[in-house]
Amino acid sequence: MNKIWTVLELINETAAYFKKKDIESARLDGELLLAHCLNCARIQLYIDFERIVTEEELAVFRELVRRRAAREPVAYLIGYKDFWSLKIAVGKGVLIPRPETELLVEESVKIFTPLSDGGQQTAILEPGTGSGALSIALAQEIKQCTIYATDISPAAIKIAQRNSREHGCAGRVQFIQGDSLTSFRQKEIFDLIVSNPPYICSADMAGLAPEIREHEPVEALDGGPDGLSFYRQWIPQMPGLLKKNGWAVLEMGAGQSAAIAQLFENTGVFADVQTVRDYAGHERIIKARKM
Repeated sequence: MNKIWTVLELINETAAYFKKKDIESARLDGELLLAHCLNCARIQLYIDFERIVTEEELAVFRELVRRRAAREPVAYLIGYKDFWSLKIAVGKGVLIPRPETELLVEESVKIFTPLSDGGQQTAILEPGTGSGALSIALAQEIKQCTIYATDISPAAIKIAQRNSREHGCAGRVQFIQGDSLTSFRQKEIFDLIVSNPPYICSADMAGLAPEIREHEPVEALDGGPDGLSFYRQWIPQMPGLLKKNGWAVLEMGAGQSAAIAQLFENTGVFADVQTVRDYAGHERIIKARKM
């Protein structure tokens, strides 16, 4: 006779199994997968912890556990990632949004929400949008804005458009398949250029966790030999796209702030170059204002 499993027994068993597989977020991952299979919120698992899981639900759950144990990312398995209190759909070929990228939203909102609340329209460009998470979060927070978001990947644009529709932003965020900043003529039309460029050094790619290295798109991660290839390409183009007093707000990797600040200074038109640390104390955001 097959064993009858309760919700709590499955959570405990799965967490122990994932720990043996060296998965750091073992219990959380098990909870997310089970909640997905049972079509409920995570908190509901503990409200109904004595619920019996049906054989059909168990079969689906076991398959997801097998794939997670093989280090497939949870976000791909359940089809979404939480970002800025939004459920953002993701899929293979699209970078999974990171919590630290929410700092880009925070810093942009600090600059532009007061202007938007005063009725000023804000034009925003996000190169390399991926799932569209950043642009959609900004559209939720900055009332008077129009956002253009680009990505070279057709798969990313398709998912970004879906996310935009689901969060009611379809009329305010326009997604364009193209090569980042070069999709636009050099015309000073934007108040903000905001992005999370690829910034991992090529030599460090092999040392990434298997969830990232084996499943997420290399082109959204690999920033060239020193991680700065995209900054070198994009920053010189920004003055021709930003209005006077427009801002560039970019995510970056550890130890890159001095080199990126120099790239801004080399243009001769940026001032107020600042770095912002994340909640772990690492320099994570660099921002600069066009004079």
